[in-house]
Amino acid sequence: MSTEDTRVVIVGAGPVGMVCALALNRQGVPVTVLESEPAPVRDQRAATIHPSTLEMLDELGITEKIRPHSLPSSTYRFHDRPTGEVVAEFDLGRLEDEIRFPYVLQYEQYKLTAAIAAEYANESDFDVRFSHTLTGLTETASGIEVEYTSPGGTERLSAAYVVGCDGGRSTVRKFAGIEFEGFTYQERFIKIATSFDLRTIKPELSFRNYFSDPNEWANVFKVRGESPEGLWRVILPIGHDEDDTTALSPARVEQRLQKFLPKTGPYHVEYINVYGVNQRVAATFRKGRILLAGDSAHVNNPIGGMGMNGGIHDAINLTEKLTKVIAGTAGDDLLDLYSRQRRHAAVNYVQAQTIANKRLLEERDPEVRRQNFDALRRTAENLDTARAYMRRAALFDSLQDAAAIT
Repeated sequence: MSTEDTRVVIVGAGPVGMVCALALNRQGVPVTVLESEPAPVRDQRAATIHPSTLEMLDELGITEKIRPHSLPSSTYRFHDRPTGEVVAEFDLGRLEDEIRFPYVLQYEQYKLTAAIAAEYANESDFDVRFSHTLTGLTETASGIEVEYTSPGGTERLSAAYVVGCDGGRSTVRKFAGIEFEGFTYQERFIKIATSFDLRTIKPELSFRNYFSDPNEWANVFKVRGESPEGLWRVILPIGHDEDDTTALSPARVEQRLQKFLPKTGPYHVEYINVYGVNQRVAATFRKGRILLAGDSAHVNNPIGGMGMNGGIHDAINLTEKLTKVIAGTAGDDLLDLYSRQRRHAAVNYVQAQTIANKRLLEERDPEVRRQNFDALRRTAENLDTARAYMRRAALFDSLQDAAAIT
């Protein structure tokens, strides 16, 4: 077969697109990745790679490469922000007898993308093209024609399939006419990164923390950043009545940090970002020769670090099926199974868990908060229930459940 009969075009060079490209290429499938940005984007988004995802990346030879440049973390803690109490701690080390990586790696997604691009994406059969923007898709009897703009003008490329990994506002999904079902939260989130070591004020912080507060919940994580000392990220909600200009002003950012952890002198802020948050899932992950994965297929709030991980799970599931279809050892109805399995995982695990996480942190009723804390303590203190909780949170249950769908 010619490369036109087997080539897969992936739109979007984020972590899901690049993992999908690498996984397909390892199976002998030629890939072209189109990315509208001129270079890998240093976006300060997802940074937690769960144990289930580390197993997949290990099969691609990635985990050992990124481990020295990441922050391993086995524990995460739930805090009651008004009282300062640590409500519960979960330690992935309690799963060491049943999973290969009993920890997460705190490793920003832009680094994962850049690492794959730098090491692998330089061959004709693994072709990554930055400054290339998708402008059209036309299915033919034997494939799909991809139209895009590049620094050289408008160009076309023939492919067997197109995989949309181009984010929540996916051009691929829009060209396919696939509905993006769900809702948008009224409040937005602000992410503030500081180089100040928060543990000098609050020593009970782990590298991953969830603060419940009826007035202003918070997520606090440590990432490596660009220095050995690392950065602390603080994620807080912003009311719908506060505009971006106000929220991003140095005075307001300082006020937020000082309210969260008061200290003498100002905080040094490395970066800040304000963004809207959605809970949405595509009506289908496959339409003809167009497939969706990652944020193109599903978006969610970041509480629990499930979006990028679920997207990489999409990419690996899709690779297993798409390689068989392209090789002619399976019919293309196998791609419908991909859609059923991964959509089920997105709806019943990623969406359900992240919505539940947010509700837990923002609960206002004092009695319900007390009941939630008691339930968390009981879960964390019992070995069996703690292990079950962590398996679900690390998306092992979602993989097992989705694999059972036929």
